[in-house]
Amino acid sequence: MEFKELTNQEAQVTMAQELEKLIDTVPEDHKDEKKREFDGFLQLFGKFVSEPGPSIDWGKIEKLPPHSILSYADLPGHSTKAEIKQMLEQLVVIKLNGALATPIGCSGPTCTIPVRNNLTSLDMTVQQIEHLNSTYGTDVPLVLMNSFLSDEDTMKIIRKYSGFKVRIKTFNQSCFPRINKESLMPIARSCNPDDNVDAWYPPGHGDFYQAFARSGLLDAFVKEGRKFCFISNTDNLGATVDLNILKTCLSGKEEFIMEVTEKTRADVKGGTLIHYQGKLRLLEVAQVPKDQLEDFMSVKKFNVFNTNNLWISMPAIQRIIKKDLLDMEIIVNPLTLEQGTNVYQLVTAIGAAMKCFDNAVGLNVPRSRFLPVKKTSDLLLVMSNLYTLNHGALIMSPKRMFP
Repeated sequence: MEFKELTNQEAQVTMAQELEKLIDTVPEDHKDEKKREFDGFLQLFGKFVSEPGPSIDWGKIEKLPPHSILSYADLPGHSTKAEIKQMLEQLVVIKLNGALATPIGCSGPTCTIPVRNNLTSLDMTVQQIEHLNSTYGTDVPLVLMNSFLSDEDTMKIIRKYSGFKVRIKTFNQSCFPRINKESLMPIARSCNPDDNVDAWYPPGHGDFYQAFARSGLLDAFVKEGRKFCFISNTDNLGATVDLNILKTCLSGKEEFIMEVTEKTRADVKGGTLIHYQGKLRLLEVAQVPKDQLEDFMSVKKFNVFNTNNLWISMPAIQRIIKKDLLDMEIIVNPLTLEQGTNVYQLVTAIGAAMKCFDNAVGLNVPRSRFLPVKKTSDLLLVMSNLYTLNHGALIMSPKRMFP
């Protein structure tokens, strides 16, 4: 056995031992749950120590085949009210709600920041779904994936929706230990994040699949007869339920549809779609070799980017979890904590799993479906008279030059 392989194995064995020590600090009734969570972390860590370097061989990227990205303009159109009701009864709306609003200078979860008419993005989502449920006599559930950072504040806020015609469910994504860059061991000494919040992190939205399955909600919704979930970031105010896309999901063979939109010079770092080793997959900037960054950021070569609006078959998620087929590239985020400790965070992106699904495609949608609030300038834009509010959805003024 080679020296490198031996040291990788040693690192994994030592990490497993350190995680066992952390599990000993967990209350007895939560130990099994934490073990399952740490199994996911150990898989990530194993990949991290055994697969260093870029996960893409740039020379092996293939040209996108025809029909790998559908056109929004070609989607099936009009449906009757009865058809729409039937479609909505097969849908679950999921918001990725783990982030804090620190990039725009606010504290608390992103979903709690007023963005328009004193309404938060969560208020607007609840209004949208209540309007669908009332108009079509349905019960589309809203599910929030929280993190340990956003859960407490979010749970306080959703109490105010108890009188609304919206069924709200929540589950928490995993809480993983940050790794000391030098020792490659956790810096945490107990499993309670309150003891040292800097020692822990939510491992990106790629954790969705395992966390959703662990919560029991995936099985429950499939048992109800629901087939697709529409997933988006809670701060994307353009991510509303689109009936034409839903119709496409339910009438076709695609298990995974990723909404993409035309790339501008402001979006050059956004993930894009590539064909690689016979599969359509997401390529994130963190996976790109440094000498190919200019190529990746080219608006001509890679002309669309991922909005992170995803339509995914829930029975397909069940199959992939059950057969252990989930495979996502790791994104390694190096950080320096306030006290000067250098650490790694190992995260995954939810779109990176598209290669695990059958007949995955991109869908080129209008730019209006991508309206994130990540900076103060974004906030000013959605507060402006460029938009009007209609049942919780922002409608762009027809006077605007670019739709």
